[in-house]
Amino acid sequence: MTQRIRIGIDTGGTFTDVVAVDEATGDVVTTKTPSTPANPADGFLAGIEKVLGLLGDGGDAIAAVSHGTTVATNQLLEGKVDRLGFVTNTGYEAMLEIARQSVPDGYGNSYFWVKPDRIVPRDLVRGVEGRLDVTGAEVRPFDEEGARATARWFRDRGVTTLGVCFLHAYTNPAHEERMRTILLEEHPDAVVSISSEVLREYREYERAMTTLVDAAVKPRLSAYVSNITERLRAYDDREIPFYVMKSNGGVLSGVEVVHQPITTVLSGPAAGALGAALIAKVAGFDKVLTSDGGGTSTDVSVVVDGEPTLTTEGSVGAFPSKIPMIDVVTVGAGGGSIAHVSPEGTLKVGPQSAGADPGPLCYGKGGRDVTITDAHVVLGRIPPHLLGGEIPLDVAAARAGVEELAERLGLSPEAAAVGVLEISAWNQANALRQVTVKRGLDVRDFTLTTFGGSGSLLLCRLMDVLGIPTVLVPPDPGNVSAFGLLTVDVKNDYVQTHVVLDDQLDADEVERIYDDLEARAAAALATEGFSPEQHRFVRTADVRYFGQAFEVRVPVDDLGSVAATFHAEHRALYGYDFATDPSQQVEWVNLRVSGIGPIQRPEIRRSDVAGGAVEERSRRGVCFEPADGHVDTPVHWRPDLDPGAVVVGPAIIEEFGSTVPLHPGFTARVDAFRNLIVTRSES
Repeated sequence: MTQRIRIGIDTGGTFTDVVAVDEATGDVVTTKTPSTPANPADGFLAGIEKVLGLLGDGGDAIAAVSHGTTVATNQLLEGKVDRLGFVTNTGYEAMLEIARQSVPDGYGNSYFWVKPDRIVPRDLVRGVEGRLDVTGAEVRPFDEEGARATARWFRDRGVTTLGVCFLHAYTNPAHEERMRTILLEEHPDAVVSISSEVLREYREYERAMTTLVDAAVKPRLSAYVSNITERLRAYDDREIPFYVMKSNGGVLSGVEVVHQPITTVLSGPAAGALGAALIAKVAGFDKVLTSDGGGTSTDVSVVVDGEPTLTTEGSVGAFPSKIPMIDVVTVGAGGGSIAHVSPEGTLKVGPQSAGADPGPLCYGKGGRDVTITDAHVVLGRIPPHLLGGEIPLDVAAARAGVEELAERLGLSPEAAAVGVLEISAWNQANALRQVTVKRGLDVRDFTLTTFGGSGSLLLCRLMDVLGIPTVLVPPDPGNVSAFGLLTVDVKNDYVQTHVVLDDQLDADEVERIYDDLEARAAAALATEGFSPEQHRFVRTADVRYFGQAFEVRVPVDDLGSVAATFHAEHRALYGYDFATDPSQQVEWVNLRVSGIGPIQRPEIRRSDVAGGAVEERSRRGVCFEPADGHVDTPVHWRPDLDPGAVVVGPAIIEEFGSTVPLHPGFTARVDAFRNLIVTRSES
């Protein structure tokens, strides 16, 4: 049989989302299955079984599988980092303790803030003699005997996961490479990450932390990917192509991603942002905010001209990670976020989550805490079941929990439930302000795209809070992240620090560095099976004004135009530039190359059906305002709404994986691509 089915699988905290596209016909099939936190691979394989059953095909029809995973993310967020060892230069063993001067929440908190434990305790840090200068020239020779003694020291103490970061290894990796060789000779069971391969740029602390995070997640991610790869063989006795989503907006084969595990730390959120970006661009929107609501959190990002913004200043939990990643801000406001009363007697929501197991009270799996999902159920804003009836919900259990919470607050059950959702909406709004207002962008200039299982439940309130004029809700919004996995190319990023003033730039030297980075990218793409004519390279540089501490990334098409491009980008980001001030020199810091291997994208089809007929599927009592109580409200089944259909609130629009509560004063229109376009009703 011809392998023609490409499958995208995004594992979330509550559900595993699956999208399959038949490359022969262009048909797209979507579904969901409960996640399995104890072993995410079980939910992954169950998703494949389910979608193949819907297609009526077997494993021999699978062309490729792309996966967004939270294995690395959850390990870091939960702080489940096994014993790590750190090797650095003699005299710099306190690098992790010194860290940076910054204090969370500003100086007002500095008297009470206690620096968290380091990722590697001081007693598991070892120094080795040998020094390079800033140019990469050897100042003191590498101490081979000291290195061997260090390797044996870790071996004797059973420390098997190690990170190596030597000063200026970004210019010359020789000492780090020799250290790794010795570690593996003396300690064959060791898993080793070296900074010159993980992050080849300056700033020792960030480079060390990124390397140690890479080492920390490598054993668990490797075991997970190996398990998936082996179990995929059960569908067809061959090596089914298996790709894993990276934080930078590309994918990489499972075989290769185990060598770059840190690149997956924002795997799932990156896929959602890319999928939403493509859907919104096809629909005609070029300035977009994405809001991906799941069971545990909501992830938001900015998209301009179809491309999400990138950053290298990200972090996962308490761990800075200077890898290229889509600029996503996460807030603990998902369907499973727990509502509780603080010691001061005020209502709080999140960031703690009930997750998939035991989950909200209405799941009937032993949950004891009121969640956002329970509040929606009590208010009638979601049906008494999930996944089109596959998962019934215990409305009575949810109501009992909300009533108990309401009694503690001195409110009616409806008022307490609405309060839970109001706090959640403001939490999400603050995250959206963080990626817009705090960066000099007017949130009202953007269209909000909401997706994920819970992402569209509060869209009307978000429009009011933020003043956003339009919201786009894609078809099958609960599966946008899985769809996004099928829209991205294979992508690898390479960086080399090269600090030089723009007017002192040696064009031949810069070209040599870019050629070297492109050669490394080409070798990686060849390993992934792409022929040279398929390779595409994108050159960028991190540039700043001399004396600044941080940089702005700009495209490099022509060396002579980089300074002008930087001035324009700096002005767009910060509202000013020094283009006319010759005393403010422009300085290059890092040279970057992205190597891209193209993968065929599924087509987003325009619907030929039109008519706009709107029929109610049913009615139920829904509470939008506590004072009004439950009002008899029409319920529409979204697949029945053809392009041109208009639904005026109050109404509920349901589909298999998600629900849109349309408040009074709002209108939803179905466009030619079957997106819901939500606006305020004309008065």
